[in-house]
Amino acid sequence: MNDLEFLDRAEALLKSVEVTCDRLNETTDLDIDVQRSGGVMSLTFANRSQIVVNFQKPLHEVWLAARSGGFHYRFVEADWQDTKGGLPFFARLSETASQQAGQPLHFKPL
Repeated sequence: MNDLEFLDRAEALLKSVEVTCDRLNETTDLDIDVQRSGGVMSLTFANRSQIVVNFQKPLHEVWLAARSGGFHYRFVEADWQDTKGGLPFFARLSETASQQAGQPLHFKPL
């Protein structure tokens, strides 16, 4: 994958996260504050905990940082896969966001 392909896929990932947060804010009593600056997106929950998603262009990776730890992802076979064999990106984000929000949340690509 070249840099432009990576950036397109990483931007689509961040857009999916943003759209899902907007939907959750509109359809539930959640208030997830989404802030974005370039390739960094911060999700802040009512309890002030955060999840940070950012992309690392030189490595062609997306990183996710949450209370439960930090995770690195590469785009492999049409999905963002954990570089250490853990959950794919959207499954991990759903799990960590659910823990931090205190209720089940589901994130998926657009």
